[in-house]
Amino acid sequence: MATIMADAAAANSSKPERDARLASSEPGHVAPGEIALGVIIGRTSEFFDFFVFGLACVLVFPRLVFPWAEPVTGTLYAFGLFALAFVARPVGSVLFMAIDRRYGRATKLTIALFLLGLSTCLIAFLPGYETIGHWSAVLLGLCRIGQGLALGGAWDGLSSLLALNAPKNRRGWYAMLPQLGAPVGFMLASGLFAFFVLQLSDADFMGFGWRYPFFVAFTINVVALFARLRLVATEEFRRLLEADELEPEPVIETVRASGRNILVGAFVPLACYALFHLVTVFPVSWISLFTGRSVGEFLMVQFAGAVICTMTIIMSGLIADQIGRRSTIAIAAALIGLFALGSIIAPLLFGDSMPGQTIFVVVGFALLGLAYGQSSGAIAENFGTKYRYTGSALTSDLAWLVGAGFAPLVALYTSSHLGLPWVGVYLLSGAACTLGALGLNRRLGVSA
Repeated sequence: MATIMADAAAANSSKPERDARLASSEPGHVAPGEIALGVIIGRTSEFFDFFVFGLACVLVFPRLVFPWAEPVTGTLYAFGLFALAFVARPVGSVLFMAIDRRYGRATKLTIALFLLGLSTCLIAFLPGYETIGHWSAVLLGLCRIGQGLALGGAWDGLSSLLALNAPKNRRGWYAMLPQLGAPVGFMLASGLFAFFVLQLSDADFMGFGWRYPFFVAFTINVVALFARLRLVATEEFRRLLEADELEPEPVIETVRASGRNILVGAFVPLACYALFHLVTVFPVSWISLFTGRSVGEFLMVQFAGAVICTMTIIMSGLIADQIGRRSTIAIAAALIGLFALGSIIAPLLFGDSMPGQTIFVVVGFALLGLAYGQSSGAIAENFGTKYRYTGSALTSDLAWLVGAGFAPLVALYTSSHLGLPWVGVYLLSGAACTLGALGLNRRLGVSA
């Protein structure tokens, strides 16, 4: 039966897959290194789109879309729009899984990545409040929802080609490879914004400079699309599909069969997901609103932090192969908890303390890489073969929504009204949830 379903999916998406095979040097097969590269490119495109929007929520949208509000309030409104994508993402997963079952994985990915690139690129043409009034915020919100729907559809299960079929003593290494797309995507986004902020006058940046990173998004997504289609055309992917390891199952059936695993799995990576936007998007808002430090220069510090994050992601793979993924995540969560306690006792992002701000970014990115490097593999192994694809997608959607979607909004609101130590409290709660979920995961008998 699985073979029949796989053949039907292949037939429905034969044109995209045939084009992908023609681009391959060896039709129907690619080397493991090429699979890893394709997965990293795909993840990079997704994170680039999201980070470009997140940075613009601080540097552009408060003045372009919400000029009538005072700066902090305008930024909070922008962060509210930022969260829309994380709310829309589970809806996109459900919608595009239906497309996957009916028309095949290649068709699903083509629609999703074009929607992602188009939603991001259209923001480059966004008129401001002075031109169309409140419709500017409405159009921006619609584009953000489009990004969220597309990201739900971009879930491809291709990381299974690396992690789930790797040798047992190398699963940590292969699980971390797709995660490299996050720091690379941030480096591209922060580097572009830093260049335009530092090289252009404020008037030129607000007039046209900020729009270029959104233009770049469409090109990156086209490259990512062909990289992913090439993987969908491989025999490795076809074998997993025939074994039901990458076959989408109905969402309601998956929730009924694996609802407990979805809920517990969503809290396992909460520490790193909470930290995710607390070292990328939120610090830029604090620097911009409450300090005299150059935003462009701070973005370059974050660029360096993302390089460190890349290194610690790689380290997480080496460590996980020695002590296990669950232990690696637990250690990282404990370290994040200590980092949060330090932020509560002596908040590093305080006033114009440039050394403190730099330490916060460097240490935060290092811990983020260590925790994030193994988060994907831990989620996937919560499920049996039949529900792994759909269950992993829903778990990831819920984890990002709870852990990261509202993090910049909560962090800026609490820090501006109650003080910076409350950001540490928020992060500490994420670390506690991760450690609690890992303990419950162990009681349920799921290996990670």
